[in-house]
Amino acid sequence: MSSVTGQESSNAPPVVEMRGIVKRFNQTVALNGVDLTVKRGEVHAIVGENGAGKSTLMHILAGLIHPDRGQIALNGQPVTISSVESAYAHGIAMVHQHFMLLSSLSVAENLTLGKEPTRRGLFDRIAAAQAVINLGQRYNLVVNHAAKVADLSVGDLQRLEILRALYRGAEILILDEPTGVLTPQEAQGLFRVIRELKRDGKTTIFISHKLEEVLEISDSITVLRDGHVTGTLVTSQTTAPEIARMMVGREVFLKFDKPQITPGKPVLECVELCGPGVQQATFQVRANEIVGIAGVAGNGQSELADLIAGLLPSTAGTVKICGQDVTQASVSARRITGFANVPEDRYKHGLAAQGSVSDNLLMGVHDKPPLSRHGLLDLKAIANRAVELIKSFSIKTEKPASRASTLSGGNAQRIVIARELADNKPFILVAQPTRGIDIAASEFVREEILKRRNDGAGVLLISADLSEVISLSDRILVMYDGRIIGELPAAEADETRLGLLMAGIREETTNASKTA
Repeated sequence: MSSVTGQESSNAPPVVEMRGIVKRFNQTVALNGVDLTVKRGEVHAIVGENGAGKSTLMHILAGLIHPDRGQIALNGQPVTISSVESAYAHGIAMVHQHFMLLSSLSVAENLTLGKEPTRRGLFDRIAAAQAVINLGQRYNLVVNHAAKVADLSVGDLQRLEILRALYRGAEILILDEPTGVLTPQEAQGLFRVIRELKRDGKTTIFISHKLEEVLEISDSITVLRDGHVTGTLVTSQTTAPEIARMMVGREVFLKFDKPQITPGKPVLECVELCGPGVQQATFQVRANEIVGIAGVAGNGQSELADLIAGLLPSTAGTVKICGQDVTQASVSARRITGFANVPEDRYKHGLAAQGSVSDNLLMGVHDKPPLSRHGLLDLKAIANRAVELIKSFSIKTEKPASRASTLSGGNAQRIVIARELADNKPFILVAQPTRGIDIAASEFVREEILKRRNDGAGVLLISADLSEVISLSDRILVMYDGRIIGELPAAEADETRLGLLMAGIREETTNASKTA
């Protein structure tokens, strides 16, 4: 293990020092004696699985919650951070994963909200606009000061959130999963901003589950597991496998062996499919292949999944599953054709949260042998199925009768995966399969998806995680503004090419500009 050693080049105390931080939520110990040291002007990453304590620790530093025990020092001086305003007063600001902006207001109004410039007792719009311009030019965070927030792109929204923090005088900026909804190009733009902040002497704390980004942008890394610090690393002296091992406590396979297989017959055929948010989608998925769909959130991917699943009505075009036209079929009729669905929102569409683990594993097959005979449920067969799936899919639950709502996000996702993949359906729709789950659960889910492809299923994979799409897919489609605007073999895809398509820039346009 590569640990941080040696002393800082100057005698200056750490800009942030948290010692012995303890935080409990009822019977759950979220943080158990956590220490964190951050040097002035560095980019310090905090990584860990879901529930490791990353966000809780940063919420304490940002004044959102209070520790049960422990001390915080800033620049060597003990402080008490009692609120968000108190954190601002100490030069600390947090940019959350879900933006805290008012969509009906302009950029300038959002920037200055709570600290509005005034002239003769009235809001000074000119000064507010100039604040946007000045900060934007200083940190290369250009956003149109007059634009309504409702009309901004995701990248602009994030730039505005950072500008707001800087406007409030932030010297320590906490970024919580900042690239989760950005194209690769937008992520690189964010990294340029972080480097500019570093040159200006500001400190960035970077929370992320994307280890390749952590390795690219950070100077040092603190790893949390189960509310404890398992190590602090010098970024230049470590690797992704080492970080993952410290996060999980065992070896984690970050890359998958994907054997080359000749695809078989189509198991999904969409022709000129139209519906809410989707325009003229034509593509197919064949047996023994994974077709990935990439795109920035909000460009029709969720609606396409719902059209295929029958959760939204189509207005034109056709959908065939395993050769059968299901365009007007019900959800249950589609499932009979050989369709498995791992939905984007596991709690809204994938689980009955108040139902038992056993009941959730039963859904969709409860009326079929061997679980049902002559219209009566076979309770012994149902119990056996639950025990078997809990074991084979490593679902951590106290007992099959436990409520699904009591399980972690990763185990809830394992229930959905187990139910949908257990019966080897020929077509599988998988939307955001690893969203919000930790690295170990993600590894398991991806292995199960790949296993079904290798066993003959066709898989349509919709994911906001571009590395996931590239690593698992055989072919990749890109959606922009409700349309499929490009297709690439996965072997030829990289984040730059896909990122341009995700931004709506077709390859023929790019090539034409190069030759002009």
